Amino acid sequence: MSEHAVRLIKDTTPAPASPPAVVDNGDAPTVLTLVPPAAPEPAPVPVPLWVRSGRALKTAVTHERTGTAVRVVARHGLYVAGGARIVTRRAWDSRTAARYERMLRAAEAAGNYEVAAEWEERGQRFRDARHRRRMDLLHSPLDAAKGVAIGTGTGIGALVALGVVLAVATKDAGDVFTPLMAVVEFIRLMITIVSVVWGPLVTLAPFLALLALWSVGARQQAAPQWALPAKARSGEGEPITPSIVVKALRDLGVPALARAIKEMGDAGASMLGPIRIAGCGVEVDVTLPSGVSTNEIQAKRRKLAENLSRHEHEVFITIPTAARTVRLWVADSGALDEPIGPSPLATDDTLTADYAKGRAPWGQDLRGDAAALSLYQRHLLITGLSNQGKTAALRALALWLALDRSVRFLMGDLKGAGDWAMFDGLADVLIQGPTDDHVIQVTEMVESAVDEMNRRLTETPGTLFPPLIVLVDEAQVAFMCPVTDDDKKPYGGSKATSRYFMAVRKIHNQGRAVNVLMWQGTQDPTDQNLPKLVREGAHTRASLALGTESQARMALGDKAVDGGAAPNLLRPGLDKGTVVVASDGITIPAGQSSITVRTHYIDTETATTIAERAKAMRHGVTTLHVVEHDEPRDPLADVADVVGTDARVLTQDVLKRLAALDNDAYGKWSFIDLKRVLDAAGVEAKKSHGRMVVRSEDVVRALADRDTEGSVSPSE
Repeated sequence: MSEHAVRLIKDTTPAPASPPAVVDNGDAPTVLTLVPPAAPEPAPVPVPLWVRSGRALKTAVTHERTGTAVRVVARHGLYVAGGARIVTRRAWDSRTAARYERMLRAAEAAGNYEVAAEWEERGQRFRDARHRRRMDLLHSPLDAAKGVAIGTGTGIGALVALGVVLAVATKDAGDVFTPLMAVVEFIRLMITIVSVVWGPLVTLAPFLALLALWSVGARQQAAPQWALPAKARSGEGEPITPSIVVKALRDLGVPALARAIKEMGDAGASMLGPIRIAGCGVEVDVTLPSGVSTNEIQAKRRKLAENLSRHEHEVFITIPTAARTVRLWVADSGALDEPIGPSPLATDDTLTADYAKGRAPWGQDLRGDAAALSLYQRHLLITGLSNQGKTAALRALALWLALDRSVRFLMGDLKGAGDWAMFDGLADVLIQGPTDDHVIQVTEMVESAVDEMNRRLTETPGTLFPPLIVLVDEAQVAFMCPVTDDDKKPYGGSKATSRYFMAVRKIHNQGRAVNVLMWQGTQDPTDQNLPKLVREGAHTRASLALGTESQARMALGDKAVDGGAAPNLLRPGLDKGTVVVASDGITIPAGQSSITVRTHYIDTETATTIAERAKAMRHGVTTLHVVEHDEPRDPLADVADVVGTDARVLTQDVLKRLAALDNDAYGKWSFIDLKRVLDAAGVEAKKSHGRMVVRSEDVVRALADRDTEGSVSPSE
């Protein structure tokens, strides 16, 4: 080892620690520890210049501002190139038959051979006219020279004649040439001006031409996608144009369609009809090329929406009457997420209903137009997933119809959450609850409506009957009920022995003729909780969001779904209250089998206010809340119950209310049976305005005076 190395090792060896020093301060010794000085930090290793330069260059190149600057420069430069290409093509199309050739190829690719023949004829006419213009050019120089000579001579003669007139007027022979010299002086002035302006004009002409080309390119956004602004690159909210629609169809993934559009070239827009503004979006009809079916386009709805820079729920595909045609409705970006206005029922206190001629204000269609539904003699079914607004949509129709005081309601709410509580005092019967006992009561209520229907059918033909709406919400509970009666007949199910099923079927079959109508609301339809015969018996079928296409077919039928109805594509939770409707009671665009409606939401508080208005229009309705009785019925007490607080009630209405209360006990009662009970209690039915009535004070007095033996039954 060298002496230098030995010295280096000795110098770097740490020195031994010094012993602690003791200092006597008079009281107690203080120990001071001597700490050796800290070793100096190693000097930083210098970074080479080329490394620092590389890092700086990388940061500058990858910085967001650099990318933005590069895109701006590239974009505006490419706008000029793109504008030159567009102007060149326009000039070429105006001077040649290229346009007609493109349209001819597009028509042939689409299979429209009649249109192809028409474009071929137009192209031939253009060529003939162009040939004539070129032949005329052979004679035009001579004709132009003759015209110039004649024009010049005529002009000079006119100026000299004007000078003669001027000379005569001024008596100065020199004025003969004054007009001619004035024109010569004007020409000289023009030449001077042109000579002054010509230089700058020639210098600026290229820049003006580039500016014009840039303007054309910027207007058409003739630059690659990466160079466009961020908003244009994302396509969010981009307006729908023919080129965008054609490109979206081309990239749809349908080989036959892509080939046809490629063969059409720039003439692919010939597939499209006019793009029309339709509410909060646009609508366009697309005539598909030969070999492309409409269901291939319908099956690609999501991809088509994304190609159009829209969400799936913002594009609807329907089938119009024209063959091989699909109709696209494309919403403005985000428009369907905006709420619609309040219902007219909530804003107009003077609004009334007309069952026969009116239409319920239900909501708005996708175009933003009011969607109104006729309820006249139409059975109704509305279905959807849970918590999508089914009850609110059904209740809005019932609230409107309640404003027609001739309408009667029998209601069963098998959810029992109070959604229909405001109809207490409007409905003749209101049952609320989800248990099997409530299903039994609802079934008996529907069967009482069947009896009323049969009674009406036996009346004189042509008699007009007041509408009776039999409404059951959460009807799937009734269909799934496993309880049987004393005769072992099930209340639920879909067989001929099912009491609820058969009662609904009977109303569907004959109720419409005498204004007895069945309305049902159900959720998550299946063949078990919504039998086929029941759902197909409804004239108006509406569906909120559903889970599968098979459920959509159950809700609306095959025809509506094949025509483009797709409640299974609605967004659960986001499209609450949006229904797809198949009915002749609502205006549906020509060629479509269904319409999508965004219904007005009426909250419970507002619904209660509307119901109070409807109650004020009536003479008081005593709503019956059907309960199960294990003991024999008390006819006089039941009469008092159905009469309620009304001062007097028609005997015919008393019989109807008793039948609704308990059809088994009172369904076959006649006026004689009622009179026997009243006579036994000392109550006399009297006439009022020519009709027999029962007075409530007489019934109440009879109950108070009745002896302990109870009331007399009709069988006694």
